[in-house]
Amino acid sequence: MLKENLAKVKAKIAEACRRVDRDPGEITLVCVTKGVEIEKIKEVVSLGIMDIGENRVQEAFKKYNELQTTGYKLTAKIRWHMVGHLQSNKAKYAVRIFDLIHSVDSFKLAEEINKQAERINKIQDILIQVNTSGEKTKFGIEPKGLFSLIGEIKKFKNLSLKGLMTIAPVVLNPEDARPYFRKLKELFDEFNYLTNHPLTILSMGMSQDFEVAIEEGANMVRIGRAIFKGSK
Repeated sequence: MLKENLAKVKAKIAEACRRVDRDPGEITLVCVTKGVEIEKIKEVVSLGIMDIGENRVQEAFKKYNELQTTGYKLTAKIRWHMVGHLQSNKAKYAVRIFDLIHSVDSFKLAEEINKQAERINKIQDILIQVNTSGEKTKFGIEPKGLFSLIGEIKKFKNLSLKGLMTIAPVVLNPEDARPYFRKLKELFDEFNYLTNHPLTILSMGMSQDFEVAIEEGANMVRIGRAIFKGSK
């Protein structure tokens, strides 16, 4: 079932790309494994998915260590993504595991990640999470504060800002998520127009809306449920 689900997701990615004349090879599929057991992670990696996303540091740390201690042969090839909200007090653990942190949304959090990355002599790749919907329940910086935060983050020597991320509201019709993805793409393009150091990653779209996100410019999608549903 997992293999079939993954094939369907990839086909939908390809079809979304075809509709807007994009190359499916531009799209990075991050497989979100929240609540997924180790054997299923190994299975999806064996199917060629090397980008693994986790929502919680504690769960990720446990899985990361288990793969390391069991000597799993593909461990070194896995790229770990922090896709959930990150608390400042968990930054010291996050920098040890994650290749890319998607959810930086404040100067305070960026400052702490930089400090912890410096301690282990690491340049930590990050994305800024933007709350394009304005929902009070969503994490992320407001669009009006984005460029100021980028300027502050650029000063940190142990952070490398790669791009932007957003989470659209949960809607019945994926089309209703389109304005929130379009807003992030506009911010992405506006910043890149003004700088000599452009951002490269636009992380948006999940199981319920990734096709619309791709049509609006996403080059990284975060998908869990559509891959693991019905998989036992």
